[in-house]
Amino acid sequence: MKNFAIIILVALGLLTVSSIFVINEGERGIVFQFSKIKRDSAGEMKIYSPGLHFKIPLIERVNKIDARIQTLDGAPDRFVTAEKKDLLVDSYVKWKIVDFSTFYVRTAGGNIDNARALLKQKVNNGLRTEFGSRTIKQIVSGDRDSLMEEAMLSAESSKADLGIEVVDVRVKRINLPEEVSNSIYERMRAGRIAVAQEHRSQGREKAEVLRATVDAKVTVMIANAKKLAFTLRGEGDALAAKVYSDAYNKDAEFFSFVRSLEAYEKSFSSKSDILVVKPDSDFFNYLKAPKTGK
Repeated sequence: MKNFAIIILVALGLLTVSSIFVINEGERGIVFQFSKIKRDSAGEMKIYSPGLHFKIPLIERVNKIDARIQTLDGAPDRFVTAEKKDLLVDSYVKWKIVDFSTFYVRTAGGNIDNARALLKQKVNNGLRTEFGSRTIKQIVSGDRDSLMEEAMLSAESSKADLGIEVVDVRVKRINLPEEVSNSIYERMRAGRIAVAQEHRSQGREKAEVLRATVDAKVTVMIANAKKLAFTLRGEGDALAAKVYSDAYNKDAEFFSFVRSLEAYEKSFSSKSDILVVKPDSDFFNYLKAPKTGK
């Protein structure tokens, strides 16, 4: 009997525990009776707020839905501008559930992936419209804020359609497609190469001009130096000739004597020197005995 009572108490305890469920802050709950959603007296879907609640064990089950702000951040999408140019746009959306009944019905039982797909389609439609009405210059030059505001306004219909409120829409990055970026890069590279070649050509031209100018100056300087050297040499030769002439005019006999001695010294400087001349040659005038007067 005692054991039976313990079993009953344990069973009652389990039933009591299984009849209690807690909805945490940032969540909402929907209770199912067998396979049907539990509704209130007005026939509306009953949504359970955060707190402690009760359900019928084994008959009712609870499905919890996240009520916090969610972030939709997927892969970049391709949009076309007013000039028919493709852009890769990386954006994100902040959203939250405000009508849990509508959200549960429109997303096939509160499937979060379905909700994201439907919301992304709505937001992209708004962004596609806004990008299609602007040029790349307008988008890049500061019109991005108004573009995001318009896209957010266009996504407001998701509140009635999906039970979702779009809190914010932001464009993180706008890029050109890879094939277009490569083409622009190659074009810019070719332009820079052409400019570099032009600068090199101008540099070589200036170098040739400077080299020619320097060569001309060097040639002129060498010519002037040679001219001055010839002038100085000529003046020196003229001065030497004048000195010789003046010395000769002062005492011609002595001058001839000195010159003859210098010639003798050069002629007989070596014992191997041989000189073939007539004995009565004028070369030996100063080697002969001096003439004495009678």
